[in-house]
Amino acid sequence: MTDLKQAKINEAEAIERAKQGDGEAFEFLYNLHKRRVYSLCLRMVSNPPEAEDLAQEAFLQLFRKIGQFRGESAFSTWLHRMTVNVVLMKLRKKGLNLISLDEPVENEEDSQKRDFGGEDTRLASSIDRMQLQSAIEKLPPGYKTVFVLHDVEGFEHNEIAGMVGCSVGNSKSQLHKARLKLRELLKLSRAEKAVKPSGARQ
Repeated sequence: MTDLKQAKINEAEAIERAKQGDGEAFEFLYNLHKRRVYSLCLRMVSNPPEAEDLAQEAFLQLFRKIGQFRGESAFSTWLHRMTVNVVLMKLRKKGLNLISLDEPVENEEDSQKRDFGGEDTRLASSIDRMQLQSAIEKLPPGYKTVFVLHDVEGFEHNEIAGMVGCSVGNSKSQLHKARLKLRELLKLSRAEKAVKPSGARQ
């Protein structure tokens, strides 16, 4: 408990010193948050070398913009959002269609009826982590982005809409389709596992 309190004090001091250009303070912040920033990048791009590059870019952005941190949210939350923006910008530059507008939500009533943004208990209870990670990597870019931001990182649909540049309804629609696709991929994965042993016995 004392260590945790001490870490928080150190982080607050390091932020203030880093704003003044203190290299050691910035290194402290880098070491404190590098693993989480890298993990977030990796979840979004599923490519370790690219995730490393993006994590470095996120910390370069932090170095340039730390003076803008006002303490209105937790520092980790602020850095988290900055990292998401760095990844999304990179994906846009690569020309990936982050959000496909081919199947927009018809109207609000339809959105509420289908509950696109609600928790998906069928998905949550049916899988182990390795299977889920493997299935997420196979999702199309638009589906994967919204699924990771909402179900993994905990962003609200209005926040995702602002970051990705789509409507709230479309974010909900993308999440709904991502979950359907994941269930399909996981079902396929389980079917393949079930077939292998019986195939071996024959």
